[in-house]
Amino acid sequence: MSHPDSFRSAKSLSVGGETYRYYSIPDAEANGLAGVSRLPFSMKVLLENLLRFEDGRTVVADDARAMTGWLADRRSDREIAFRPARVLMQDFTGVPAVVDLAAMRDAMKHLGGDPKKINPLVPVDLVIDHSVIVDEFGNARAFGRNVELEYERNGERYRFLRWGAQAFDNFRVVPPGTGICHQVNLEYLSQTVWTKDEGGEKVAYPDTLVGTDSHTTMVNGLAVLGWGVGGIEAEAAMLGQPISMLIPEVIGFKITGALREGVTATDLVLTVTQMLRKKGVVGKFVEFYGPGLDNMALEDRATIGNMAPEYGATCGFFPIDADTIRYLRETGRDEARVALVEAYAKAQGMFRTSDTPDPVFSDTLELDLASVEPSIAGPKRPQDRVLLKEAKAGFLASLEGEFKKPGEAGKRAAVAGRDHDLGHGDVVIAAITSCTNTSNPSVMIGAGLLARNAAARGLTRKPWVKTSLAPGSQVVAGYLEKSGLQAELDKIGFNLVGFGCTTCIGNSGPLPEEISDTINEADLVAAAVLSGNRNFEGRVNPDVRANYLASPPLVVAYALAGSMQVDLATEPLGVGSDGQPVYLRDIWPSSAEVADFIRKTINRELFQSKYADVFKGDANWQGIEVSGGMTYEWVSSSTYVQNPPYFEGMDREPKPVTDIEGARVLGLFLDSITTDHISPAGSIKLASPAGEYLRDHQVRPQDFNQYGTRRGNHEVMMRGTFANIRIKNQMVPGVEGGVTIHYPSGEQLPIYDAAMRYKAEGVPLVVFAGREYGTGSSRDWAAKGTNLLGVRAVIAQSFERIHRSNLVGMGVVPLTFEEGTSWQTLGLKGDETVTIHGLADGLRPRVTLEAEIASADGTVRKVPLLCRIDTLDELDYFRNGGILHYVLRSLAA
Repeated sequence: MSHPDSFRSAKSLSVGGETYRYYSIPDAEANGLAGVSRLPFSMKVLLENLLRFEDGRTVVADDARAMTGWLADRRSDREIAFRPARVLMQDFTGVPAVVDLAAMRDAMKHLGGDPKKINPLVPVDLVIDHSVIVDEFGNARAFGRNVELEYERNGERYRFLRWGAQAFDNFRVVPPGTGICHQVNLEYLSQTVWTKDEGGEKVAYPDTLVGTDSHTTMVNGLAVLGWGVGGIEAEAAMLGQPISMLIPEVIGFKITGALREGVTATDLVLTVTQMLRKKGVVGKFVEFYGPGLDNMALEDRATIGNMAPEYGATCGFFPIDADTIRYLRETGRDEARVALVEAYAKAQGMFRTSDTPDPVFSDTLELDLASVEPSIAGPKRPQDRVLLKEAKAGFLASLEGEFKKPGEAGKRAAVAGRDHDLGHGDVVIAAITSCTNTSNPSVMIGAGLLARNAAARGLTRKPWVKTSLAPGSQVVAGYLEKSGLQAELDKIGFNLVGFGCTTCIGNSGPLPEEISDTINEADLVAAAVLSGNRNFEGRVNPDVRANYLASPPLVVAYALAGSMQVDLATEPLGVGSDGQPVYLRDIWPSSAEVADFIRKTINRELFQSKYADVFKGDANWQGIEVSGGMTYEWVSSSTYVQNPPYFEGMDREPKPVTDIEGARVLGLFLDSITTDHISPAGSIKLASPAGEYLRDHQVRPQDFNQYGTRRGNHEVMMRGTFANIRIKNQMVPGVEGGVTIHYPSGEQLPIYDAAMRYKAEGVPLVVFAGREYGTGSSRDWAAKGTNLLGVRAVIAQSFERIHRSNLVGMGVVPLTFEEGTSWQTLGLKGDETVTIHGLADGLRPRVTLEAEIASADGTVRKVPLLCRIDTLDELDYFRNGGILHYVLRSLAA
């Protein structure tokens, strides 16, 4: 890449006998970027990225100058190109990305090029962690049995990923049973400062990433800037394309004081989440600063960083300081790397000390850690924090209001075949789960000590509680085993059930049948308490309506109490073996004892031994037979992995873009259509196009699995596009679900069936929508499915940023009406034909095009539309039919 280096920032840094090239922010400040040393630390990471990638096209000198403008206004409207150092994926979102890479290899072969050229250009790590389900629990068999079932269910996907691990350079797969992607990233993959060899010299730069999971933000606790993106953006980044983003506002969150005795990191993160939700930080960076950071361990910072999606920010960033260096050393990072991180951060003005002046922020808020009290969050949203001492009253108020069960607090129902009954608020799931807290030894050791103290007093879980322990990495299992605390957790039912993302994403597994039947027959509001980060209604388990987030020790406490109607602050958890009541305060471990256990059991050697063979996997993984070499041997009967048709009939040169002639309308939609409405998600219904496809392929309904696991099969996914049961197509007023009217026949059909009929007739399609089209998670299938249904253009009043770029990345043109115009003001019914001129010639970023809309009665209206292809890079992608086609042709050339 040519490098103008307008601010003469390229320098050398010598550390431990090695010399590195780096791009110096202090030098750039001296050479024209006045004041940038006062930028927030997270913005310095973005500035360094611009200095290093300045090429006169995707990054120009004015992009870096915009950072000085940001200092004056504390915000900016400038869009910049960001190139992360690496990409992180989990298996749900990783499978379709690897499918696309495999399809690109086939296409490269077809074009007469070398398929070996198709490889990620930046390092990619895929961690298989989203497929383990808690079927077996509360016994010593649980872990082995759950692993066995996981391999049975996911054999096809795992065979494919194992091929990918061997076939691609720059691509590593962390096998099932290792841990959750965020914790493996924090404990092992991340380096804080990344290095690579370039043109014969070593270059050092901040470790940055994007991930295909929203909680990628956890690693911001380690001063690694990163956030979650959709699959198309991740693939683009992986193939060396920049991610376009607006220079963000940065909200400074000042921390003072220290946590009091008996208060956990989870209590802190729930407090922070509530404060930031109230503040409103969507689309912004949050950066933590202030003297309280000196009292906050890195593990606590990672817990706060993890919850960024819950407080709505792009990320929650912590700068490098002495504790970052401590953590890198204690988790077994290479000593030379630890020395480089410290030297680099100090040279760049990126190392925080207690006398570092406060950076300039867009806005600030403040928290004294001493004010944090024990808390939980629920019953439906992560930001709905309730003080522990008010949790019982909070549940009873929800029972009456939210769940509309006034006067039913005392209702109980008998459980068939058991000697206990069940009532509202009974805790039927108590899960130490997910990435949020299991990376934090203070709360995990705390849970183990609480379990030990409870067992010593003769307490155990209530018989209706499904208990589970799913740590985020094998390190946790290692120190719980070594300290003797796993045996104590086993005594009250918290046996190891697997390593991965379980209860938090709904992989909690079924409740015992008689418990499930009682809940549903008596219409009970049962509760779950989990140490995760998401508790939306219907997410954790279909039988459980009230879901609470809590620290691991409190998860144990609620398993002992068995009900949200027990006030843990004042009422006993149960009766001990001596016949006396046992209170939470009697068995809560002191922070000194927790710290002592951590000191005795957790060390550098533990991390090094657990991560020594991290890519090797267990006997199950090693026993998977892999077929295919450079290209994948697609199995035509597979219902999980299929070769997508994106590259069919593709030539070395793109065909000229044509105008859209005589298109039909597939859907008329209102405001705020989310990517969850457009993209296939959740369970697959028997009476749906996707369900019919699976039935035709001899898949039994109980084996349908969910759309998430079938993301590698376009046949399933395109049938599920626009098929959400709650979507409302205004062409079919009063009807919910993915249906439309086919014209000119006037027949009402599922959207997929209508799209296929239009395709057979050679008729292109358009979609009309209102404001904020494509809000929500960046789901790649919202754009991929749109393309595969034959939609050439989406015409809306406005677009959500990521979905707009995803549409362009899939070769679909996003167009917006002029202010004050909408499909309603034009009186559209959906029976019109649409012709759009200006695509074939004169197309350039943000040009105004003209649509001719002909009604059934023959009247034709001419409507100006703004083309939302915003940059020259995007224009290249579009002209090539999409970003993957653009990259493929560039490599073939």
